[in-house]
Amino acid sequence: VHRERPEGNLKQLKTMKVNESKLKDIPVVRKFPGVFLEDLSGLPPCREIKFRIDLIHGAMPVAKSPYRLAPTEMQELANQLKELQEKGFIRPSSSPWGAPVLFVKKKDGSFRMCVDYRELNKLTIKNRYPLPRIDDLFDQLQGSRYFSCCT
Repeated sequence: VHRERPEGNLKQLKTMKVNESKLKDIPVVRKFPGVFLEDLSGLPPCREIKFRIDLIHGAMPVAKSPYRLAPTEMQELANQLKELQEKGFIRPSSSPWGAPVLFVKKKDGSFRMCVDYRELNKLTIKNRYPLPRIDDLFDQLQGSRYFSCCT
C-alpha cells in the first residue's frame, strides 16, 4: 500500500498479506475433486494431433532483442523459467526464433509473464474460421422447448 505522508514528499510503504485463493476454494473443484490435480507436475500425455504454425512463403526466422527488465523482473523471470523447466513445460532451445518477454502485475501483486509474439504473428498464415451469425443461430432454436446455458 502506498500513500502520501503529510510531511511533504516522504512516502510510506506498508506491507500487507494478500489472501491467495486455493484450488479447493473453487466450487466446481470441491464438487469434482478427482478431476483436478493440486499441482501440474508436467505436460499432459502426447496427443495424436500434431500442431503447427503455417508461415507465409519465404518467411525468415525473427529473433527480437529482449526488453529491458527491472532487477525485480529479472529475478522473477529466472524464478518462473526455473519452475517451468522443472515441471517440464519448457526446455533449453537454440532455435533461430526468439520473442521478448515482459511482465504484467496481477491484482494480487504477483507477475504474469507475457511473451510478445507480434513479429511472429506478422509471418503466420491466418486461419479463417468464420463464426456463425448470431441471428442464424437463434433461428435454428425456433421451436425448441428446452434451453441450457454454459457460462
